[in-house]
Amino acid sequence: MTYAIVKTGGKQYRVEEGQTLLVERLRAEAGDKVPLEPLLYRGDKDVLDGSDLAKVKVEARVLAHERGPKLHVLKFKPKRGYKRRTGHRQELTRIEVTSIKAGARAPARRPAAAKADVGGEAEAAAPAAAKKPAARKPAAKKPAAKPRTTRRAPAKKKEDSDGA
Repeated sequence: MTYAIVKTGGKQYRVEEGQTLLVERLRAEAGDKVPLEPLLYRGDKDVLDGSDLAKVKVEARVLAHERGPKLHVLKFKPKRGYKRRTGHRQELTRIEVTSIKAGARAPARRPAAAKADVGGEAEAAAPAAAKKPAARKPAAKKPAAKPRTTRRAPAKKKEDSDGA
């Protein structure tokens, strides 16, 4: 039994070939093939996850775009005269899983310096790869600002009219 765990629309689904399911709306027309992101592959003899998932391809065909059931939302605060009634219908896409394949690993990408060696321009490519941008000097430190005195001088006492 071959199946895969795929991720689409922020959710995870367990899928098998020929299975149809409803997922969050995909940006594809009806009849288009869409790749799905595999998180785990389970074959007859092997289980692949992590970095081995580069070998796995899961494809699905878009059957139709639909809308989910109406959800009613009521907001009410007693003794305040506040009532709100709204609704929501989720946009969905019905897809059919057409293939789950675990093929050979894709060829590893070579770094730019290795490509230059194959072309015979090793001397020109090596200085360009070794050259690094100049290091930046740290900014000069500014002297600390003097603290402000926010206290006022104590107010003078008013003298009584008695002269005391």
